[in-house]
Amino acid sequence: MSIEIGIIRGNGIGPEIMDAALCVMEATGLDFKWIPVAIGDEGMEQYGHPLPQESVKKLKKIGLAMKSPLLVDKFKGRLHCEHEDGTEGIYSSLNNAVRRELGLYVCPRPISGIKNISGNHEELDVHIMREVTEDVYSGIEHMIGDYAAECIKLTTKAAAERVSRFAFEYAKKYGRKKVSCVHKANAVSMADGLFLSSFRKIAEEYPMIESDDYMVDAAAFFLAKDPKKFDVLLCSNQYGDILSDLAAGLAGSLGLVPGANIGEGMLVAEASHGAAPDIAGKGIANPVALILSGAILLNHIGKKEEALWIRKAAMEIVSERKHLTRDLGGNATTSEIADAIAARVKTFR
Repeated sequence: MSIEIGIIRGNGIGPEIMDAALCVMEATGLDFKWIPVAIGDEGMEQYGHPLPQESVKKLKKIGLAMKSPLLVDKFKGRLHCEHEDGTEGIYSSLNNAVRRELGLYVCPRPISGIKNISGNHEELDVHIMREVTEDVYSGIEHMIGDYAAECIKLTTKAAAERVSRFAFEYAKKYGRKKVSCVHKANAVSMADGLFLSSFRKIAEEYPMIESDDYMVDAAAFFLAKDPKKFDVLLCSNQYGDILSDLAAGLAGSLGLVPGANIGEGMLVAEASHGAAPDIAGKGIANPVALILSGAILLNHIGKKEEALWIRKAAMEIVSERKHLTRDLGGNATTSEIADAIAARVKTFR
């Protein structure tokens, strides 16, 4: 039976890196059925809305998706999604809307160093768990006249406990030894204090896994100076967004960092970077992050061997430095590095 996967092609460099990622996934020999899903520009063209309910329903039915980056305009404001029951979701961005409409609540981002690429950070091995429903990205903000703006940092006990439990279950499943909570509870005592206390409550259920916590500024310092201190990092929305980019810099490029958005019965794999419109259409974008995100999807559905093939092939090809895109100091095209990884995958079959 074919593995059905929804395809959100995105914009900017999205379509290019999606083609590359699907090429590598097909090299595993698995039988896929790619199902186009209209979101972003395609949603506007077909339904007059960037996130049409028709697309939301289709994705929920499929349960799996590969998503390329979507452009998000600065200063544009809120996105409204009207539901059949008369309710309305109001979101801070299209990416936020996709996650919230699909019930996705956590974004795991496993970030690893690569030999001959990551310099002093070749041994980097940090898994960031980013809560993606709340915090300052909830879209709860307003202007105060024309002289000030107020943004609310939302933390609920339910969401904080849910993502904390996911982090510990993730650690248990993948043999990780420690989960560290990132917060600023000394300054944001209520919102971050609730996130931290919720984490500590859930940690008591997992005595076999070490747990500790760091204030976000200290976490940033130690992540840059001594990342071996960390294993699984549990972060609220904004902290996770920022620290995963910092870790990507240690690894060597945003183009190397995969991710996925996960909820009950739903996974959407996506790279951690944006749509990079400045290089769109030039065939020079790095597809490795989305390729590795495909491996996360396969691992999630139990195709562990094929997922390992993709990860091993990608790491080997990048480490060999014969096929590198410009962000890594090379001149290879998007399709050239994808073809090289796909060819290596086939040797493992």
